[in-house]
Amino acid sequence: MRLHKFNNVDAFVALDLAGAEAASGPVRWARKILQGGAKDLARSQTYTYAALQMRRSGASAGINAEAPARAEAVAAFVAEAAALVAEGTYLPDAAKGVSDRDLAPLRDADPRNAERLDAFGAQFDGLSAAAAADAAVGIDGRTAVIEGFSTTGPALTQAVAERGGRVVGLATAEGSLASADGFDPAALADAWAEHGDKALGALAGGGDGLAEPGALWGIAADVVFAGSKMGIVHHGVAEQLECRALVPSGRLAFTSKALAVCRREGIAAVPDFVALAGSTIASWSSPDTGDDDVRAEIASTVAALMADALASDDGPFLGACYAAEAFLSTWQDELPFGRPLAS
Repeated sequence: MRLHKFNNVDAFVALDLAGAEAASGPVRWARKILQGGAKDLARSQTYTYAALQMRRSGASAGINAEAPARAEAVAAFVAEAAALVAEGTYLPDAAKGVSDRDLAPLRDADPRNAERLDAFGAQFDGLSAAAAADAAVGIDGRTAVIEGFSTTGPALTQAVAERGGRVVGLATAEGSLASADGFDPAALADAWAEHGDKALGALAGGGDGLAEPGALWGIAADVVFAGSKMGIVHHGVAEQLECRALVPSGRLAFTSKALAVCRREGIAAVPDFVALAGSTIASWSSPDTGDDDVRAEIASTVAALMADALASDDGPFLGACYAAEAFLSTWQDELPFGRPLAS
């Protein structure tokens, strides 16, 4: 793992592998972005590329600035990152505090499909998360909850419904909301489009109609989608789960101790680097390939990766790691130290 520091702004990018054809991953802004978390995110993307048998590397950048200086700091990052993008050293994805519009000046030099990356990336990740859950335990006739309902949420809810399941619980930092009959995907999409992070409060008729966010863990469901932040499912949360599958809807959703609890309790812990492969598949797709064909490719690719992972006696997370590492060994002299799990 190499750390590249910027000259004209307090920013850095963690680059996971040497000798890669290209490296990509999120860029985040906050008052202080921790390098450790950035390195973990880079490793998760590395494993996504390896699972897809692409000789590319994960990367993750951080921009440190106080809120009043955010716009100036992001602009300075974009200006200095232009050279990195042009040579393929780092291709940034918009994440916390950084928008697709902020990164627009870099897209012409980015070899990926910018339209699918910027406009539909979250939708494709929602689709791949649902496909991973379906492969793990089957969604038809089953229930699911979504912790951290965000940009992937509308597409994830729709994909669950299309596979015969229903989402019965939602949670954000604002609170949690349950519906025994399941939420209507179209209504959720409309609420998110109009209210964003306040969508659940709008659906509940106001914030007072919401339960505490942690109440979501007590809602009975077959599948738990989680991913509001890294490590949101720690061993204490995992001990409360009574689901059949834990599926990340955000990177590094669970810790190593939570994984151990899931294995003990017979819960299929799906690897984030497979569940969230959708946007990576789409962003490297040919512009000549139709969106419906890309969606079909995402669903079939994730299903195939999950089938291989589930065949492992050590569970789907380690099974997927073994497959990714086998590919990494074909072009890396040494495997990177540490698997993609939250600390």
